[in-house]
Amino acid sequence: MSRVLGTRRFSGAVDTNDGDGRVTCPRMTISRYPIAVLVSGSGSNLQAIIDAADQPGYAAKPVVVISDRADVKALDRATTAEIATEVVSWSDFDDRISFTAAVCDAATRHGARALILAGFMRVLAPVAIERFPTRIVNVHPALLPAFPGAHAVRETLAHGVTVTGVTVHFVDEEVDHGPIIYQEAVPVFPDEMHGHSRHGDAMGKGLSHSMGAWEGGK
Repeated sequence: MSRVLGTRRFSGAVDTNDGDGRVTCPRMTISRYPIAVLVSGSGSNLQAIIDAADQPGYAAKPVVVISDRADVKALDRATTAEIATEVVSWSDFDDRISFTAAVCDAATRHGARALILAGFMRVLAPVAIERFPTRIVNVHPALLPAFPGAHAVRETLAHGVTVTGVTVHFVDEEVDHGPIIYQEAVPVFPDEMHGHSRHGDAMGKGLSHSMGAWEGGK
């Protein structure tokens, strides 16, 4: 059953703001970390990232939003936030390797140094890990290892759990698997029928911790 816990964090470097918009940590000083956000749907996770990135001192900066579908609201959210967009359609490629290479190429064109899978419904080929080693993070709307897969929210509600949550983790070659950066529990209210908008705050915190891990050389 679920590992129900309040907060679990990857022990990376701690970020501080030195007041001029740059992020400092014990091992280096950099400008905001450029990320590519990969999406497939409405972009609720993307919106949480956009909102977090508007806060002073937030360590990440979305430089491009990449979707595998052209007709999704997430792209509208990105346009409203003045973030570049790219569509890499699954149907345009013969196999997962070439699709993944195109996604990585799109991210690289915009200067992204990391990939954030925020409601991205495609499984990337291992070439993505080769091109962005320890620089791919997945946002999952459950407390992994409980409820992996594409229908985590629906399954948590169907099982009648009273606490679900958010897991932010580094991506490895297994689906919804890899070192956990951050977990936070989110209560499920009795009348809740769909998703959990309260996931957004927890996700923003988790991504902040991933920035700290990268900056600390992890």
